[in-house]
Amino acid sequence: MPIHYEVTDVTAPWRSAPETILFHHGVGITSDIWLEWLAPLADRYRLVRMDCRGFGRSSVPGPGFAWSMDLLAADALAVARASGAERFHYVGESLGGTLGLWLAIHHPASVRSLALCSTAHRGGSIQRVHEWRDYIAAHGMAGWSRMMMDLRMAPGVLAPMRDWFDGEQAKCSADAILDLADVLVAVDLTERLGEITVPALVLHPDASPFIPLPMALELHARIRHSEIRIFPGARHALAHTHGAECALAVREFLGRRVSR
Repeated sequence: MPIHYEVTDVTAPWRSAPETILFHHGVGITSDIWLEWLAPLADRYRLVRMDCRGFGRSSVPGPGFAWSMDLLAADALAVARASGAERFHYVGESLGGTLGLWLAIHHPASVRSLALCSTAHRGGSIQRVHEWRDYIAAHGMAGWSRMMMDLRMAPGVLAPMRDWFDGEQAKCSADAILDLADVLVAVDLTERLGEITVPALVLHPDASPFIPLPMALELHARIRHSEIRIFPGARHALAHTHGAECALAVREFLGRRVSR
């Protein structure tokens, strides 16, 4: 089943063998969430954006599909290798961030660094997800998406930005969203975070209705070589609403903490 990805490589020819950043989005959106990250990073890194299986231009499995974190990890590694990167920096948001932790624990040789936006390491502590199945059954995907918008984004986010996200989210497969939410809730990496040895940057909103700030602080405390940056007033869709700002934070972090 095909996985869609795009490579942006506009690095100057005198930058030999630029390092690769692999981006992985969360539930209910596509790789276009990363578009405002490209300009701050593209002069220095090869950028690989993938649509997670079940979303966007990737294949969409039907009901009863056997989802797992191992499957998502295999997809991400396959995309990295197909794009020519055996090792890569990893940027993930929400489910994509949790997958980054999974990769760093289970496939440490492939990951050079982590940047984690709105990320939980203990899925059972994520709030509000248990409401989704009944809400979608009653209101459909469009209704669920509208309900989610104020949880995703704080007041004041530009209307076109909100409208695009709402439209993309409403088009998603309910089966993929609900089944992957179940996979995420079952994950608990708490006791294994100490195995992560790569530099990690935790980017977290202080007003996510899904992942409270104390969880991000715990994540930071348990990863030995991590730093944390908190975004006041931001909600769960931090990677979308603060894309350029997050990308600049990642650029500075990689330049300072990761040697070539």
